[in-house]
Amino acid sequence: MLIKLYDKVLSWAEHRHAERYLAVLSFIEAAFFPIPPDVMLAPMSLARPKLAYRFAFIATAFSVLGGVAGYFIGHFAFEPIVRPLLLHFGYWELYNTVLGWFDVWGFWLMLMAGFSPIPYKLFTVGAGVLNYNLGLFIIGSIIGRAGRFYLVSGLIRWGGDTMAVKLREMVNKTGWIFVSLLSIVLSIKYIPELIGW
Repeated sequence: MLIKLYDKVLSWAEHRHAERYLAVLSFIEAAFFPIPPDVMLAPMSLARPKLAYRFAFIATAFSVLGGVAGYFIGHFAFEPIVRPLLLHFGYWELYNTVLGWFDVWGFWLMLMAGFSPIPYKLFTVGAGVLNYNLGLFIIGSIIGRAGRFYLVSGLIRWGGDTMAVKLREMVNKTGWIFVSLLSIVLSIKYIPELIGW
């Protein structure tokens, strides 16, 4: 089913209303949809490189708005809607791990969430469940999502077809490197406090 969804989303990149589809995809992916906006963003940026940063802006803006929707879904409708979906898509254990991370890293976690390969929706819904500070949630989401989508568009604009082939692997690696480095920095800062040094 996910492969069919992936292929369908990829086909939207060539549609005359591709920007609208990108906006909708970015919005719903941040709250519940399993296919990331990069699937549309990359081919759109490749086809029209002069508009690559416009596409990145659309993906960022609507992803953050979708993240706010995910926040409120987590806050108001966790049991009837979110819990069954997390179980159905196999995200339950990862979701519980994400909740634990909020206690340690808070704002920094939202920054990582927007950029990392881990599904953003787990963080948006988790922030709502925990009633995390909405202002910090939005700021972290803007920085993280913009970082990811502008990186995708910029790499495609710069590298063309060659980069498009390597993009998925590069974005995932870059995301994990970013998450790892930020985790190390935060661990150095907070672990001594947590263990009482």
